[in-house]
Amino acid sequence: MNNIFLTVIFISILISIPSCNAQVNRQAVRGVWLTNVDSEVLNSKENIVEAVNLLDELGFNTIFVVTWNKAMTSYPSKIMKELTGVEIDTLYTGRDPLKELIDEAHNKNIKVIAWFEFGFSSSFELNGGAIIERKPDWAAEDVKGNLVQKNGFEWMNGFHPEVQDFLLSLIMEVVENYDIDGVQGDDRLPALPSEAGYDEYTVSLFKSQHDGQEPPAYHKDFYWVQWRADLLTDFMRRIYETVKNYDENIIVSMAPSIYPWSKEEYLQDWPNWMRKGYVELVCPQVYRYDFNNYKNALNQIIEDQVDKKDIEKFFPGLLLKVGDYYPSQKFLKQMIEENRENKIYGEVFFFYEGIKKYPDFFKEIYKDRVVFPDLIKK
Repeated sequence: MNNIFLTVIFISILISIPSCNAQVNRQAVRGVWLTNVDSEVLNSKENIVEAVNLLDELGFNTIFVVTWNKAMTSYPSKIMKELTGVEIDTLYTGRDPLKELIDEAHNKNIKVIAWFEFGFSSSFELNGGAIIERKPDWAAEDVKGNLVQKNGFEWMNGFHPEVQDFLLSLIMEVVENYDIDGVQGDDRLPALPSEAGYDEYTVSLFKSQHDGQEPPAYHKDFYWVQWRADLLTDFMRRIYETVKNYDENIIVSMAPSIYPWSKEEYLQDWPNWMRKGYVELVCPQVYRYDFNNYKNALNQIIEDQVDKKDIEKFFPGLLLKVGDYYPSQKFLKQMIEENRENKIYGEVFFFYEGIKKYPDFFKEIYKDRVVFPDLIKK
């Protein structure tokens, strides 16, 4: 009898000890950006179902879905209807792709984060587009007084309170009306080309803080860059606090460019956002075309830009497709293995259409399933 009793206890202990190979408690973001450019996923509910099923099968747990692009939304927006008369991207008239995606993804226990891709951009090669046509005072201006244009994008003045309120209202429209898991800005939110800041409002603000002194004419003057970057950092604070005051369980995420280029070119001082606690999930765009450059960029972020206490919030963005470019499977594997060497167990891929080229690769590389991390500060 005693032997039987001891045997039962011994077996119970063995069962209670997790296998050293078990990965069920490993936490990571394994995500993908879902765009409405060069992709038709959002064009129909059937396409959405197909995409979600594939991502679930391959081991992805997070979708960053475009919510704001080309000065239009992928959901019916009262704010945009009032501003431009266009309630939703005309491709989706009569539908709500954002809700359809959330419903399908949540059925598979996949997180959905609303990605405000267009940020402070007003148009692409449209001289400001409908927004600047209706709100000319919202235009960002360079030192010559021209509308700021960079890489084809025209820009709103992200320093202007009305422009900031507009972007924040779009974010909160989604937060308040959808069962979203998080919100995300990127290399355009909060961001502004460093050529900007010479509009009447921003110049007056600078002069009021500097005894009437004009801002430097050289747009990359070190102090002038930092002063404007600090304005965007303060808007980052507003985003974080406004979202959290409504629902503390909504994740605030950012996908900025690589630092310090992000600051020099787009006034994104994102390591400072992290230090101040305004970002819970950061996915810098570590878009490199060879392994050595990727490794160097990753190590620089880990060693110099993200505090050790925040490393659990860092999941790098990897380039999977742009135009006709796809990385080789060898290069993909090298990047992912380098992440694992640094105890980073997930990453976010740009963008979904590239996933379809490598289904067997992802099925193998993500066979050790992970759970979405607990990123919310309590």
